[in-house]
Amino acid sequence: MVRRKLLTVLALACSLLAGTSVFAQTDKTLRILVGFPAGVSIDVVTRILTEKMKDELKRPIVVDNRPGAGGRLAADLLKSAVPDGNTVMITPIVVPVLAPMVFSKLNYNPEADFAPVGKICDFSFALAVPANSPVKTFKEYAAWLKANPQQANFGSPAAGSLPHFFGVMIGSALNVEMVHVPFNGGAALQSAVLGGHAPAGIDVVMEWQQNAKAGKVTVLATSGAQRSKVMPDVPTFKEQGFPDAVGQGWFAMYAPAKTPAAAIDEINKALNKALANPEVRERFAALGLEPAGGTPADLQRTMQEDAKRWTPIVKKSGFRAD
Repeated sequence: MVRRKLLTVLALACSLLAGTSVFAQTDKTLRILVGFPAGVSIDVVTRILTEKMKDELKRPIVVDNRPGAGGRLAADLLKSAVPDGNTVMITPIVVPVLAPMVFSKLNYNPEADFAPVGKICDFSFALAVPANSPVKTFKEYAAWLKANPQQANFGSPAAGSLPHFFGVMIGSALNVEMVHVPFNGGAALQSAVLGGHAPAGIDVVMEWQQNAKAGKVTVLATSGAQRSKVMPDVPTFKEQGFPDAVGQGWFAMYAPAKTPAAAIDEINKALNKALANPEVRERFAALGLEPAGGTPADLQRTMQEDAKRWTPIVKKSGFRAD
């Protein structure tokens, strides 16, 4: 359980009376929990941000990689951390929004145990078919599925992934029963689609970029509300007449519940300043990520909206993680 210390409250009160911030200490290291190994995209994003945030916060920052259980191990650690403004977590949408939908038992409750700090970035998904596929647009794909219902299956990098659930969302939008075929990661999915062993695949936009440029796959649509900056020539599902096929992934920052608002605001300010930095935005773009930012309240609304968006889709998929 999160430890609530009276001394923390008293220290804050004294600092306000003195006209200074107890959280602007240069001797307090900010620990950022990342529930995934070093070198993967969310770890890279975290390290890009910390390079800029430490200067704004005027305090050291340490990235603490705690891989395991798809990010849930780090979430457990965040829940138990002292809410003093010295520990935060950067995590994907899966941990605070999707995990409660697919696990019957979790050691944490995102609403009760986490305090939103800010959204970091968004990323879209894309539906791709082999280059020799008879369809070149999503509307053609929809018509082709109705004429060839035996081909109404799609691959994703893993069962229970957002690309898996987005495929179910596409099926709902088309009123077609899409059969999910899970692969062991994005590389295996790419090989299957390129080789024509899978009639269609769904993955993050960036994963399709190289093969699309080489003419080895045709990307039919992307999943965001607006076109992806990675593939600006590819229309969205929404543009092509399917407004219900909209969904994105994201990374966000959280603090332990009961962290004082002054501490969260200070970290949020540094986060937004880093996200506005041209170098950070350029490096995010190279990863296929779109900088986000905003207030803790904005992140809270995003969580609520996405929970509403994904709950019926996850339920329809029938997927359970335990």
